[in-house]
Amino acid sequence: MCGMARGTLRIYLGAAPGVGKTFAMLGEAHRRSSRGTDLVVGLVETHGRRRTAEQLEDLEVLPRRQVEYRGITLTELDVEGVLARHPEVVAIDELAHTNVPGSRNPKRWQDVDEILDAGIDVLTTVNIQHLESLNDVVQQITGVEQQETVPDAVVRRADQIELVDMSPEALRRRMAHGNVYPLEQADAALGNYFRVGNLTALRELALLWLADRVDEGLRRYKAEHHIDHVWEARERVVVALTGGPEGETLIRRASRVAQRSGGALLAVHVLSSDGLAGASPTGLRSLRTLVESLGGSYHQVVGDDVAAALLEFARSVDATQLVIGTSRRSRWARAVRRGFGGQVIADSGDIDVHIVTHSAAGSRGWRLPPLTSALTARRRWLGMLLAVVGVPVLIVLLKAGGAGVSLSVVLMAFLLLVLAVALLGGLWPALAAAVLGGLAENWFFVDPTGRLTVNKVDDIVSLLGGLVVAVTVATVVDRSAARATVAARSQAETAMLASLSRSVLAGDRGLASLLEQIREAFGLRAVSMVEHTPEGNRVVGTCGQPDDPGPDETLDEVAVTDTLALRLTGRTLPVGERRVLVAFAEQAAVALQQGRLAAQAAEADRLAAGNSMRSALLAAVSHDLRTPLAGIKAASSALRSVDLQLDETDRAELVTTIDESADRLSGLVDNLLDMSRLQAGVVSPRLTPCDLPAVAYAALTWLDVQERARIELDWPADVPAALADPGLLERVVANLVSNAVRHAPAGPVALTAGAVDDHVELRVIDHGPGVASVDRDVLFAPFQRLGDSPSGQGVGLGLAVARGLTEAMGGTLTAEDTPGGGLTMVVSLEAAVVPVVPPAPLRTP
Repeated sequence: MCGMARGTLRIYLGAAPGVGKTFAMLGEAHRRSSRGTDLVVGLVETHGRRRTAEQLEDLEVLPRRQVEYRGITLTELDVEGVLARHPEVVAIDELAHTNVPGSRNPKRWQDVDEILDAGIDVLTTVNIQHLESLNDVVQQITGVEQQETVPDAVVRRADQIELVDMSPEALRRRMAHGNVYPLEQADAALGNYFRVGNLTALRELALLWLADRVDEGLRRYKAEHHIDHVWEARERVVVALTGGPEGETLIRRASRVAQRSGGALLAVHVLSSDGLAGASPTGLRSLRTLVESLGGSYHQVVGDDVAAALLEFARSVDATQLVIGTSRRSRWARAVRRGFGGQVIADSGDIDVHIVTHSAAGSRGWRLPPLTSALTARRRWLGMLLAVVGVPVLIVLLKAGGAGVSLSVVLMAFLLLVLAVALLGGLWPALAAAVLGGLAENWFFVDPTGRLTVNKVDDIVSLLGGLVVAVTVATVVDRSAARATVAARSQAETAMLASLSRSVLAGDRGLASLLEQIREAFGLRAVSMVEHTPEGNRVVGTCGQPDDPGPDETLDEVAVTDTLALRLTGRTLPVGERRVLVAFAEQAAVALQQGRLAAQAAEADRLAAGNSMRSALLAAVSHDLRTPLAGIKAASSALRSVDLQLDETDRAELVTTIDESADRLSGLVDNLLDMSRLQAGVVSPRLTPCDLPAVAYAALTWLDVQERARIELDWPADVPAALADPGLLERVVANLVSNAVRHAPAGPVALTAGAVDDHVELRVIDHGPGVASVDRDVLFAPFQRLGDSPSGQGVGLGLAVARGLTEAMGGTLTAEDTPGGGLTMVVSLEAAVVPVVPPAPLRTP
């Protein structure tokens, strides 16, 4: 068996149970069997689905192996039977299944691996939620932790992966028709795992995961066949960013190119391998934000040769188009060397290159180097001192050597002096040393001595050589010092901005705290944030002592947005610090906006709750006071009537009716008074752990005997308590049950509950005519009676009242289709985390 070729693995991948993976696998089994392939079914789970079971007809099905576990007989795949039968192909369902303890292997994928090693081809199925790498993601989406997983590497090794796809709506229709689970289980499944949002997210996971595998396969194929040119399987537009002012123009142009071609946008910035970025970190952050807002992705790569690094990245992502900006170098510099753009075009190969002009392109002529230096003033003065003192000292020493000191030694000594001065003091001290040294050489050591004459070419070369060495070495020293300074400052700025951003994102620091950090970081006496409004300037935050500046201080203002500015009292900030200050100020503006949005959201929530209470209060007054008042009126009128002949039993029944109606009216008035207090903002709903069965029993007392007889209660043993107001929740349940009984004249009305994540869902299920999807939006509107209900059936406020009260308690009320026909009302409330307080004794219906 060692020389036997390994079998091939074909996997049918699905986003969720019920999409048709097993059906598709068995369809392939039939096709292969009809072509004469020796195929057997090792194990297939039909889950009671008739059409799946029909697919097993005319296929050879191997017996399962029976395993005893804790006194129960279970069945598993018979690996020994498959190996003994040794067909060409075997169909095995549910690759991620965990075998019963005591089996040949702990996992079914290990069984499949063993069968593949025996040279047998395998057809199998798996759902996306069972992949090990996606286990935590699926748990976040669905709230269900998958206990059975399969390593991604096992699925990646498959020779073929076929996606069995189905839209969430189509899958839910299959569920509602009983084609996936029995109808009695379908309702709970539709309300939990098989919600539209869950199915859509799982479908996206499956599509993206498979797309990545396809991309991996394409790259592997190109590597195996030594294909190094770009395959335009998909348009990918790469835009090169330097961090300069042209960045936004390039990004927007590249985005338009990508949108026209339906491709992906990728932005890349090349960092120097020494870790020192020449671009502003703040500028790069703003460019990254722009790229991501346009749907692109931002990348950074490291390389000394920018053009080579850029093209290497573009080829690694199979880019088809590359967008770069035209050179910002001067015309003189471009005349000397072709530059970055020319190198990219020459080496781009199959990648199309777009060179985009911009306002900063080539506008500069030839310029002298700046007079400023990155070295400290102390080092420059020490360098100048060394030049002034070193030349006379060197003259004395060389003269002391007499005739034994040749002119070449003199030239080398003065060259070393220039080099030392350049290393210490930079450009200008080195130039001074070179000039002084050249003059000293000519006066004291070059014949004829005592005169400043140049009679030989060597003298000219000596003087020019000193100047070249001075400029070259000083430039290197100056740039190194500049880079070291920039690196240190950038590190400090990055650390401060990172700390500031974390604080703003976490929302744990207010505007005043951020302004105080700005004041301390920049050594200012006072910092204020000013908002410019049509009515004038308004200070929205301040720290320090924002009074008139002192004699050595300035009052400056830095614009943050069109309406916000920072007012600074203290020292004058240089340009470099002002650039960083703007980044700090933007974070402070974000903190201000966060605070305002939080206040607006709180006010909106308060108003929404008030409106909900007001609507519920008015609806309840007009809708729910009628029933008990009508009962009292009818019973009392009958007792007072002289025309009716009533015996003692009839009178007792009427008195009981009056008493019950009065109790109901009293409870309703209490609830209405509570709601009026809520509307006035005096109290909040008394949210306590509620025992749902107890609340439901109390709600059923609102129904008459005939209506109560149609109610079926189905309470799980472990139904958790809900966080709600018992009185308000009773009103909600009573309205929903009454509505279901009234609009579903035949059949029972079920009342059940269960936990979904950290919430509790209470469901009122009827099997009436249901409500069309187009009418769902108006179902909960006040005074809405769908189907033109006859008079006497209510004024159409029951569901509006129920939704208003539910939302006042922080819950939701939605409508769903009942599998098999009808309507299901779902009340979702937050689950209580404390033990249920035993309710007061309730009258059972």
